[in-house]
Amino acid sequence: MIHSLKIEVNEEWNFLTGLIPRAILFKIKKGGKKMNKRIAEKGKDIRKIDWGITLIPVFSLLVLSALFFLLPEDSNRVLSQIRAFIGEEFGVLYLALGLGIFLFSLWLAFSDIGKLVLGEVGEKPKYSFFAWGSMMFTAGLAADILFYSLCEWILYAKDPHIAELGTAQDWASTFTLFHWGLTPWAFYLVLAAAFGFMLHVRRRERQRYSEACRPLLGKHTDGMAGRLIDLLAVFALLAGTATTFSVATPLMSEAVRSLTGTALPQREITILILILTCIVYTYSVMRGMQGISFLAKTCTFLFYGILLYVLLFGGECRYILETGFSAIGRLLQNFLVLSTDSDPTRRTGFPQNWTIFYWAYWMVWCVAAPFFIGSISRGRTIRQTILGGYLFGVGSTWISFIILGNYSLGLQELGKQNLLSFYETSASLYETIIVALRNLPFAPLLLVILILTMIAFYATSFDSIALVASQYSYRRLPDGEEPANSVKGLWAFLLILLPLALVFSESSMANLQSVSIIAAFPIGFVILLISLSFWKDVKCYQAELSASRNGGEDGIGKEKSRILEEIEKSGRMEDSPSEKEIEELIVNWERAYGEA
Repeated sequence: MIHSLKIEVNEEWNFLTGLIPRAILFKIKKGGKKMNKRIAEKGKDIRKIDWGITLIPVFSLLVLSALFFLLPEDSNRVLSQIRAFIGEEFGVLYLALGLGIFLFSLWLAFSDIGKLVLGEVGEKPKYSFFAWGSMMFTAGLAADILFYSLCEWILYAKDPHIAELGTAQDWASTFTLFHWGLTPWAFYLVLAAAFGFMLHVRRRERQRYSEACRPLLGKHTDGMAGRLIDLLAVFALLAGTATTFSVATPLMSEAVRSLTGTALPQREITILILILTCIVYTYSVMRGMQGISFLAKTCTFLFYGILLYVLLFGGECRYILETGFSAIGRLLQNFLVLSTDSDPTRRTGFPQNWTIFYWAYWMVWCVAAPFFIGSISRGRTIRQTILGGYLFGVGSTWISFIILGNYSLGLQELGKQNLLSFYETSASLYETIIVALRNLPFAPLLLVILILTMIAFYATSFDSIALVASQYSYRRLPDGEEPANSVKGLWAFLLILLPLALVFSESSMANLQSVSIIAAFPIGFVILLISLSFWKDVKCYQAELSASRNGGEDGIGKEKSRILEEIEKSGRMEDSPSEKEIEELIVNWERAYGEA
């Protein structure tokens, strides 16, 4: 249409010049060229889309959401049955993988691999230490950290396993740090280092799980095996978002009900809050990394503001700090025991109900958070990425559980508020949390800040998830290039559908946990494959650097030929760097290895 319009304008040019000023005609022609260019660019974007990886999860998501809307009881029953089977028969695999990944993270950080820079030689980090840590923390955790920090000890307090070990005072506070500490963040940080190495050092343009497996899978990465891995990753991503949104959002709706006194049911308010949160994170992700960085820093300030307020005005600062200090010591003393406890005789089922769920919960989040952490860690070493992640991630998480969890635990243990009795009567964790917070001075103001912080947490987490999911829709996406806003907007909308369906079906917490446990089962094998691929790739990289250093020009020539051959095989010759650029890159590698 635009092409024919342009022809007509050219044919009637002589006639029009007598009627229309030349300046206007120039603008018409210029505007036509711009429109043609925009259409060409959109056509190019469409050709970049991998429709199989995009549409299969979309249709599956629509079907699952419809089932939970139309058949809520049957859907929840099937979830429970699958969860019970996996937890009973394969639970030890989750435990073994968690411990193995944690030990692998320590080896990466403290071996010579830790010295490798995720980027060019001498490249400086793009983000300040605080901005980097804030984005890492808020991308790795959503608003559920506030929910679980305040109430998780309640879920453990009456468990027979806690009674076997000792008292709720000692062990309920310890298990919260275990389930939200070193092993969970190890999942994130090992994969973040692997993805950062893949993106910034190897410069692979396919930002997907399958691409991280290329060192082991080879040509099969581009075949059915690679596509299956990517589909599993997208399904796990959807499961993680569904669980997180559905578990913690009702706390915001309960806070709204407490503040306004509205008679609206919790479910309807929760759905409205989900839609509002979707609007906020969609707007943020459309603004790109600038919006995400700003929101992350704002969220971090609000989060620490709440912690400081509760610590100073909760009335039990000494109790909070001493209980937290004791819990850290108890965890460090018993870390290996807790990491390997599978309860073979099923006396209590505690590992199946909680530890395995949490490892699965963090594993499904590994699809999004590590990619994001790896992408923002350019210019940092592998050691800085892992240890910095433990500092910001584990440190902030433990501070949250120590302050908020021990505040509410203190109300119970010191006889100020019988929260366990209230929970048994009301059967609502959300109401129990509001009762605990009502003991603080200026409680209504705190509830308002809590709502804002949770929305900011969700927005920061899910704009990074929408960004990563959008990258999965592309066949290739160069490092530093972002997906089109239309693709990001599509995923921002899709990520909210399953949580809405789960809230609508009023799924229990156990059924919400089941979503993560089921999705994590296949993705656990993929995480193991990525870890082994990363180990192989980084060892090959070190050997290449050594050959380049020891072989002089001959070594560089061989390395250059290898890279050119790899580029040619992958079909990226048009966008590939020149031979001169590759040679300069290899010389830089040689220099970096010599300095290290």
